[in-house]
Amino acid sequence: MIRFLQPWWLLAVLPVFALAGAYLWRQLHRRAYAVRFSNVDLLRTLAPKGLGWRRHVPATAFLLCLLVLATALARPALDTREPLERATIMLAIDVSLSMQADDVAPNRLEAAQEAAKQFVGELPPSYNLGLVSFAKAANVLVPPGKDRAAVTGAIDGLVLAEATATGEAVFTCLEAIRSVPADGAAGIPPARIVLLSDGFRTSGRSVEEAAAAAQAANVPVSTIAFGTDTGRVDIGGQSQRVPVDRMALADLAESTEGYFYEAASVSELKQVYQDMGSSIGFRTEAREITQWYAGIALLLALCAGATSLLWTSRIV
Repeated sequence: MIRFLQPWWLLAVLPVFALAGAYLWRQLHRRAYAVRFSNVDLLRTLAPKGLGWRRHVPATAFLLCLLVLATALARPALDTREPLERATIMLAIDVSLSMQADDVAPNRLEAAQEAAKQFVGELPPSYNLGLVSFAKAANVLVPPGKDRAAVTGAIDGLVLAEATATGEAVFTCLEAIRSVPADGAAGIPPARIVLLSDGFRTSGRSVEEAAAAAQAANVPVSTIAFGTDTGRVDIGGQSQRVPVDRMALADLAESTEGYFYEAASVSELKQVYQDMGSSIGFRTEAREITQWYAGIALLLALCAGATSLLWTSRIV
């Protein structure tokens, strides 16, 4: 279906209609002017017999050319349905103070950042990708989309904070997944959550509640544990042990049919999205066809010039 991106320019057809009306009026009154012409022989020379209806062809083609050009000013466009990949992965990275422990070189956070960036580089470009950071609360740093540079930049800019809200991270990821536009497809998109963490939950809703919500949404949560049982950090001037809560992370992954890893490699992380499948929705986009109108106008102008030259030995 053709629509116009700037319909107010359609007013440009009014002068064309006025010119067409003037031409029609001139033809209807042509005989009156001819009678007033006293030199009949000269009149026959200027307007020889035999043209008949053909004398109107150049003028008609010229007027149609002007009409098409005037319409083109309104930027005609066709509505087309463009396929849109909706499959979505949310990265959730723990930025609690325990992630500064150096039992994983150079430290847990930097190791998680490097693994996350490698994962982003390997992810199929057609997938949506978003980023959530969590400590005492969870925040969407990059909403789901195709902008990989934004995700990589946000990963590099992660800042440590107090507490660990693992359950809130999952809930926040689920909300971000629901925000992906439907674009004609039914339900939420096929999605996965990849959660990188080390410690025990100390804030927000429980991991069990988060697992139940992910199960209900049919969104597997794959968890990656960074660190060892001997990790220590200085908090408030005191050295504290920060062992990894493998059991909680493994249970979250198992109960949601995700994967559990420890210091995962990129090749292992590929399993997270290899079984995702895809969900193709459709976005209606306007494809401008002004060039088609310009081409038609050019053909009409050539027709007007050619027929005028053929039948009257003049281009205009």
